Amino acid sequence: MRRREFITLIGGAATWPLTGWAQQPAMPVIGLLGISSPHAFAPRVAALRQGLKEAGYVEGQNAIMEYRWADDQPDRLPELAADLVRQQVQVIVTTGGTASALAAKAATSTIPIVFATGADPVEMGFVASLNRPGGNITGVSFLTVTVVAKQFEVLHEIVPDAGLVGLLVNPTNASTPNIITNVQSAADALGQKVLVVNAATENDLERAFTTLLQQRVRAFMVSPDVFFFRQRDQIVAAAARHAMPAIYFSRAFPAVGGLVSYGSNIDDAYRLEGIYVGRILKGEKPADLPVQQSVKVDLAINFQDRKGARTYNSAAAERPRRRKSH
Repeated sequence: MRRREFITLIGGAATWPLTGWAQQPAMPVIGLLGISSPHAFAPRVAALRQGLKEAGYVEGQNAIMEYRWADDQPDRLPELAADLVRQQVQVIVTTGGTASALAAKAATSTIPIVFATGADPVEMGFVASLNRPGGNITGVSFLTVTVVAKQFEVLHEIVPDAGLVGLLVNPTNASTPNIITNVQSAADALGQKVLVVNAATENDLERAFTTLLQQRVRAFMVSPDVFFFRQRDQIVAAAARHAMPAIYFSRAFPAVGGLVSYGSNIDDAYRLEGIYVGRILKGEKPADLPVQQSVKVDLAINFQDRKGARTYNSAAAERPRRRKSH
């Protein structure tokens, strides 16, 4: 082989793979904005990934996830959201309720945003209407305020002679006033009294249980809130220490020793959130994707068998459906 032909052959072999690599499509980048930490929200993120998989996307295979966690410091969310915008992610998906969704919405009016929240998306200003979001944001809402009355009724069946029932709420949660109203209505119908106790920090939780004990509360319920979800081990341990029956809003509480829970299957909501992210990556617009409502509700009861092993009894309600605008 002549020297000139050999050099030409080597040169062609060297440039061909580079051309092939350049033609490979870049994987879409999904930005996740979370108010808490990876550990606390591991079940939610797993559900989100499941939804993405159902939509045809697997992290590391045909999609990249950029995670931004506020580590329970809400004031960090705006900068974290701005950082995802600077990274030019294709979609921002939010976890942890209203704070992360509001931060993402304030950071961009062009990058699609998908939320999962228990608050009313219209009331919170996320979307113009449920059927026609009308902007760059859509998502999934799950039942919170509407199920607290049923939670109170379930607790009443467990402790029917509890004259005074405690209600643990987070005063910083925008849904708290409606939650208190609904629980009070259920209590009035059953002839019971409610003592509302506030907690927004770990120190508040200690004071809240002191108040419950001082007021001789016989049982209590924990209102739906991200902070209480993160502190579930501490809350369940305190209830057991003081031998105080309690009902919770998530099956994650019975999973760590709590008595009973009744509430939305929030993992299902995050799965639906993942599906919406996938649909947007395939070209659909948030403005054309109606806000979905996850109406699947679980009842989880924790009881001890003779060997001391925990077992659970759960029942799911309706399948998810799209919400209708008011």
